[in-house]
Amino acid sequence: MPPHLKAHHAVTRKSRVFSWLLFDFANTSFSVMMVTFVFPLYFKNVICQGAPSGDALWGFSVSLSMLLVALVSPVLGAAADYSGQRKRFLFFFTLLSVVATALLAFSGPGMVVMAVVLFVVANIGFEGGLVFYDAYLKEIASDKSIGRVSGYGFAMGYLGALAILLLVKPLLSQGIVLSNALHVQMSFLVVALFFSLFAAPIFLMLRDKKREEREPVSVAAIGRSIREVKYTVQHIMNYPDLARFLLAFFFYNDAILTVIAFASIYAQNTLGFTIGELIAFFMLVQTTAIAGSVIFGVVTDKIGPKRTIVMTLLIWFVVIFAAIFAESKEMFLYTGMLAGMAMGSSQAASRSMMARLTPREHVTEFFGFYDGTFGKSSAIAGPLLFGMVSAQAGSQKVALASLLLFFMIGLGLMTRVGSTGSRSSQRE
Repeated sequence: MPPHLKAHHAVTRKSRVFSWLLFDFANTSFSVMMVTFVFPLYFKNVICQGAPSGDALWGFSVSLSMLLVALVSPVLGAAADYSGQRKRFLFFFTLLSVVATALLAFSGPGMVVMAVVLFVVANIGFEGGLVFYDAYLKEIASDKSIGRVSGYGFAMGYLGALAILLLVKPLLSQGIVLSNALHVQMSFLVVALFFSLFAAPIFLMLRDKKREEREPVSVAAIGRSIREVKYTVQHIMNYPDLARFLLAFFFYNDAILTVIAFASIYAQNTLGFTIGELIAFFMLVQTTAIAGSVIFGVVTDKIGPKRTIVMTLLIWFVVIFAAIFAESKEMFLYTGMLAGMAMGSSQAASRSMMARLTPREHVTEFFGFYDGTFGKSSAIAGPLLFGMVSAQAGSQKVALASLLLFFMIGLGLMTRVGSTGSRSSQRE
C-alpha cells in the first residue's frame, strides 16, 4: 500500500475508534444520572412524594426494563448480524433513550405511571443499544489492542459521567426535593442533549460491512433470528470457555451491579451523606474508574483478560469488607475510590474477554447474550436479593456481605475458563 494511502487508512481508523469512544462518553451520562443517582431519588422524593411504595415501584421499573432487554437482545443481535444493519439498530435504541429521557423532564408529583413507562423505555433504549455498540469492538480493534481500546472506552464513559455531574451540579445544589423540582427536571434535558450530541459521531464515522447476502429486517428475518438464538442456546457448549465465562460473568456482574445500584442509598441511609457529599462521592468514584479502565486496559493486553478479571475480583473482596466495616464518611470515600478502580477494570476486562471468545460471524448475537441475557438478568437478581436480605436482617451491611457469595462463585468459575478460549467459528 502506498505511504499516502497507509496514512489515510491510519487516520480513518483512529477517527472510527475515537467516535466509538465518544459514544461511551455520551451514554454513561444517562447511566449515572437516570439509573444510579439523580432520577432514583427524584422518583422517590418528588414523583412518589416520599411514599414507602416508591422503593418498590423503582425496583419494579428497573427490573422490568432489564427483563425486557434480556429477552429481546439475543434475537435483535442475531437480526443485526443477518441484515448487516447494526448501526440502524444502534441508532433506533439511542433515539429511544434520548427522547424518553427528555420527556421525563415533564414528570412531576403523582405522575407515577408516566414516569415508570418513560423510564422503562429510556432504559431499554440505553441497555439495548449497548448490545450493538459493544459488538463493534471486534471490528475497530486488533487482537493485540482490544484490551486497551475496551479500557479506553470505559474510561471515556466515566469521564462523561464526571462531565455531566459537573454540568448539572448547580441545578442540584438545593437538593433533589419538590421545592427544587424544576431545576432537577432541567437536568434531565441536559442529559438528553449531552447524550445525543456526543453520540452523533459514531453514526457518521462507522459503517456496517457490506454483505453479499444481506437480509432485510422483516417478520421472517426476526423468526429466523429466534430460531438461531434457540440453536445457540442448545449448542453453546460447543464453546465451553465462552459458556463458562458467561456463567462466571453472570455471578460477579450480579454483585457489581448491585453495589452500583445501592451505593447512593447505602451512603445516604447508613452513613448520612448529603446531596452535596453524594455528588462529590460519585465524582471521586468516576475519577478512579477512569484510572482503573486505562491502567487495567493496558494490563489486559499484557497478561490477558482472564488474569486481569481474577485480579479485579480480588480487589472487589477488599472493597466489600472495607464498606462493611466503614464507620465514617471518610473511610467510605476511600472505599468508593477503590470500588471505582475495580469497577472500571473489571468491566473493561470482561468486555475484552467476551470479544476474544466470540466467533466473528456471530459477534452481535453473542454480545446479545453477554449484554442482554446474562448482563441484564444479573441486574434483576442482585438488587432483589440485596433488598430481601436487608429487609429480613434489618441491616444493609448484612445485605452487602451477602454479595461476597456471588463474587466467590464468579471467581471460582473464572479460574476454569481457558486463557485464550475457543477461537473456532464453526458450529456443529
